[in-house]
Amino acid sequence: MRFALPARAAVVSAAALLVLALAPAGPALAAPAASAAPPPLLNSLPPHNPYAGPDGTATMHGDTGSSDATALPGPAAGPLTSHRAALASACPTVLVGSDGYPLALCTTIVGLTPTVHLLDPASGESIAELALVKGSLLGGVYAYLDNEDRLVAVDGDRSLLRIGHHRAANGSWTLTVDRSLPLAGAVPEGDSVVGLSPDWQGRVWFATGGGLVGTADDRGGVVGTLALPAGEQVANSISTAPAGTAVTSTAATYLLVAGPDGVPRIRWRQAYDRGPGRKPGQLSWGSGSTPTFFGPTTGTDYLTIVDNAAPGVHLLVYRTDDGAQVCSVGVLRAGGSGSENSPIGAGDAVFVASTYGYPYPKLPAGAGPGVPASAAFDGGLSRVDVRPDGSGCDLTWDTAVRSAAVPRLSLGDRLIHTVLRRPVIPGTDWTSLLDPYAYAEIDPRTGAVVRTAHLGAGFVYDTLQMAGTIAPGGVVYQGTTTGVVRIAAG
Repeated sequence: MRFALPARAAVVSAAALLVLALAPAGPALAAPAASAAPPPLLNSLPPHNPYAGPDGTATMHGDTGSSDATALPGPAAGPLTSHRAALASACPTVLVGSDGYPLALCTTIVGLTPTVHLLDPASGESIAELALVKGSLLGGVYAYLDNEDRLVAVDGDRSLLRIGHHRAANGSWTLTVDRSLPLAGAVPEGDSVVGLSPDWQGRVWFATGGGLVGTADDRGGVVGTLALPAGEQVANSISTAPAGTAVTSTAATYLLVAGPDGVPRIRWRQAYDRGPGRKPGQLSWGSGSTPTFFGPTTGTDYLTIVDNAAPGVHLLVYRTDDGAQVCSVGVLRAGGSGSENSPIGAGDAVFVASTYGYPYPKLPAGAGPGVPASAAFDGGLSRVDVRPDGSGCDLTWDTAVRSAAVPRLSLGDRLIHTVLRRPVIPGTDWTSLLDPYAYAEIDPRTGAVVRTAHLGAGFVYDTLQMAGTIAPGGVVYQGTTTGVVRIAAG
């Protein structure tokens, strides 16, 4: 998933919109389905990366394998409450360290300044902030927590930063840059880092929008890079597993490994169908996927993305060891067939959410025209299972759920957690600045929505296909265009 900041003009909405949007969350509309024995297909997650923070909360997609799954359960049964921390910023990344303190990487609406916020776990409000050097519009969206709970990000000066949070004797908190490594000698001026993740040797892998992949060891200052073939760009984040680093460009998916000198080397490459152009509801011409590692044995047996084929997209699954294609399955048939989101992967199961037609207020420079120019946001969510013998894959179910966020699968409560964007006029596929948003839980066995709770309405609650994070204690943090919503039982 990639993030586009809304235009400032959209923020200056009518007073009536803001009144409606600030309405308190309502009670849960339905109780969760009764617990049942979890399918064995959903019992495996990628292994813990020793150089990353807690599994499930260390990266935008949960772990360095980008599974978008977690062992942590969401809110308990019963009524739900929500609180919006108004940060005057779009907040696509909310991570939680081993100490329980959430860190949000946001971009201010005015000035487009990347800013790190330390949040109070009890309220979700900001208790410390640190502005970073501004770069490209999409730079600095992806970050991760390291094994010392430091936020690792790249700023607009192309410096790799490790940002720690520290408490003073008087109880106040500060955010500081604890370590910095310049990457300007390796990353050309005008280019920017769009994704980064640690490997199992402690190096930080990164990829740039211009198609450069590199490793950086900020313990010794060693940086090595590899340029992807001419014309290929990287528009989403990257994923790491013991076998290597996965990068999906606008033309192909790669598994790369580092040589003795740290320079990336291609282990395998698989091209995909990028379609005739950028689909509406996507931010680049090509796959919208951060590649997802998953599998029933090691948790990284397979690697998966969604292509950009027209008229319908496919889920592509590859064997991690040699890149052999396991299957290509048409997905998102009930709704819009296009996705800007990373798939969920757990065990043998993969879940894909549609973003086709999602009304982003602003697109990144160079996104190109939509093909078609526009479309309705119909939604869509599919489940695909890899066959036990690895001989192929099957579409298990397909629905038209209108997910407005990157869904997160919990193995703790056996539910998919997301936010729904509902039309102002029920039964239509219209979208408007007045649309209401609802937290939702979905049964992964059937695709049925089993619990919802109203969050609010209007632009300030737009989750803009950003990822939510399930934190310890059954709390969900969801970024919006204007801050962070904290959702919990009670």
